[in-house]
Amino acid sequence: MQFRRFVVVGALVLFSGAGSKCLADTVTLTAVMTGSQEAPPTPSAATGFATVILNGNLLTVSESFSGLTAPASAAHIHCCAPPGVSAPVVVPFPGFPTTTSGTYTNSFDLSTFAFGGGLTETTFIAGLESGLAYVNIHDVNFPAGEIRGQLLPTPEPGSLVLLGTGALGMVGALRRRKAV
Repeated sequence: MQFRRFVVVGALVLFSGAGSKCLADTVTLTAVMTGSQEAPPTPSAATGFATVILNGNLLTVSESFSGLTAPASAAHIHCCAPPGVSAPVVVPFPGFPTTTSGTYTNSFDLSTFAFGGGLTETTFIAGLESGLAYVNIHDVNFPAGEIRGQLLPTPEPGSLVLLGTGALGMVGALRRRKAV
């Protein structure tokens, strides 16, 4: 009976945060950008990395990139499509550096934002959280986009701690049972 209680409690702790936001309003998404992810794929050796943080209505974008074949002419978030499928521009990045390598950071208040592609704040956030949004960078050599990366939710550190604690509890309960 004692063992079953440990297993039930351990399972509740282990799976309580699986697939949910765990009471947090902040969602962090990341993307690794490469030419092979563009639609259609490009032979570019350029790379990039993007972090997008959604905290309530505030969307913060941080991007770094290097090795573009020409200076960037545009960059933005597209939504809503799975990998390999094109979608309309939803969030353009004003002031994006017109260089072949660099960084970009900007914040957008989604409650006052004019979305492209006919989306609303609700539909954009749903697409973003579902992994159906992507970032890309365009230039004159690749007007449809030189590099692209699908934005995917990353686990929150608190969720990882909760998951690890639950797993350790399960291991401890199993060891205790084997010892008896």
